[in-house]
Amino acid sequence: MTYDLRSMLPEELADALQQRRQPAYRAKQLFSWLHAKHVRTYEEMTDLPAALREELAGEFPLTTVRMIDRQISRDGTEKYLFAMPDDSLVESVLMRYHFGNSICISSQVGCRMGCTFCASTLDGLERNLMPSEMLEQIYEIHRVTGEPVRHVVVMGTGEPMDNYENLVRFIRLLTHEKGMGLSRRAVTVSTCGLPEGIRALAEEDLPVNLALSLHAPEDGLRQKLMPIARRYTIAEVTAACRYYYEKTGRQITFEYALIRDVNDRDADVAALSALAASLDAHVNLIPVNPVRERGYREPGGTEVQRFKNKLEKRGIHVSIRRVMGRDIDGACGQLRHRRLHDTNQ
Repeated sequence: MTYDLRSMLPEELADALQQRRQPAYRAKQLFSWLHAKHVRTYEEMTDLPAALREELAGEFPLTTVRMIDRQISRDGTEKYLFAMPDDSLVESVLMRYHFGNSICISSQVGCRMGCTFCASTLDGLERNLMPSEMLEQIYEIHRVTGEPVRHVVVMGTGEPMDNYENLVRFIRLLTHEKGMGLSRRAVTVSTCGLPEGIRALAEEDLPVNLALSLHAPEDGLRQKLMPIARRYTIAEVTAACRYYYEKTGRQITFEYALIRDVNDRDADVAALSALAASLDAHVNLIPVNPVRERGYREPGGTEVQRFKNKLEKRGIHVSIRRVMGRDIDGACGQLRHRRLHDTNQ
């Protein structure tokens, strides 16, 4: 695969510059400009010779994103709609927590997983994002706000394991000590449950956090909510998660979108508890974000707390995801979907 300059690892940049008879230290300078200083143009790389900048600009146009829309919630959450170089649209979210800022990015343009409660899948999959396009979502938010980034979640539009090679390269660049230098413990990858990808990631020596979008504790219901579950059973997916846990030592999180009268029964509590206990997994309850086209209903706060209490009585570690951005297009894919269809009308 041919990569653009911002997607290249340091050794690849060194090779590219060596072919142009440049000294080795030029690659370090270039990597710093791209990933520590987050410049958008070669003109900003002031310690590179003008002739080299001109040559690189002609051969390697820099991948940058354009901000199409920015929504700011009353709670401080910010939703961004970015256009990629080919005008494809993706979403990103900035969430402000007491521990610092967390950015949720997209890994694909659209999604083909088809989860029935998610707006991201309404328009299908267009293409994978390059590592540079994933990074640029973070870099552009940093440019806009000037605020430090403490945590990155690959949990926006797209299935990260369906874009595996670019995902791994993105993580290596994001956590490189000469770039942003984000701790691998500050990176979370969320997956619908592709066992091959989970097992492969366990072998990468990249012990990031892994979150499984579980959403139902038994196969029949999960297949109704998530078409990918027709291909992989819960047993297959959790076996891969167990392997990841054993290889990396990182606790698995079960993401569980709580849907009124769908997956909030006592039987669901029992089955979910058994699954979580078998992996010593953490359960993150997410009151479903209503999507008009989907028709699912959000449980009330009392019902969510009751479900949490029942899990805790069974010894499960549980949290309720803080509801953020409800006064804007908060659910994954909503802002992009609305813009696509407003434009087409």
